[in-house]
Amino acid sequence: MDLIKQNSQAKIIKYLSIIFIGSIVLAISAKIKIPFYPVPMTMQTFVVLFLGLSFGYKIGLATVSLYLIEGIIGFPVFSNSPERGVGLVYFTGPTMGYLIGFLLATYFASFIKLKDNYLIIFLKLIMSVSIIYILGILWLGTIIGWDKPLLELGVIPFLLAEIFKISILTILAKKIFKLRKVI
Repeated sequence: MDLIKQNSQAKIIKYLSIIFIGSIVLAISAKIKIPFYPVPMTMQTFVVLFLGLSFGYKIGLATVSLYLIEGIIGFPVFSNSPERGVGLVYFTGPTMGYLIGFLLATYFASFIKLKDNYLIIFLKLIMSVSIIYILGILWLGTIIGWDKPLLELGVIPFLLAEIFKISILTILAKKIFKLRKVI
């Protein structure tokens, strides 16, 4: 019985460590950015999709949720924080839709399977990242106004970079799945 209890405790510690380290990696990816107005281009979408691919939806969602909670309570983990504010005020700014989209993108990316061919993996990743942009545009329009060129501000500047990031993840996907087996 003690062996089972120790094994369970070891798994919990391992999962919590992965979630904590993943939130740190996500925060670092937020700081790797190319400035655009009103939403900067970062490596976050790459990491969000990677989390879903490599760890599945439970650990992936827990990691992204921890990251969002860290930002909401005031840690400067978001892309333009602390320069443009921290906490709930920053979270509810122009990027909130994108940040919420991270949760759904992680969830959908976790459904990519090892047996999927590369085209299917690519299309599923496109769908996953599209959710981020759909929610991002919906919130951005609410914040800055629907009369603004929302696609030009919140989607089009990022398309080439997203295709590049998704292509890399597609190529690496079968190797990334090996991380799931380690967990």
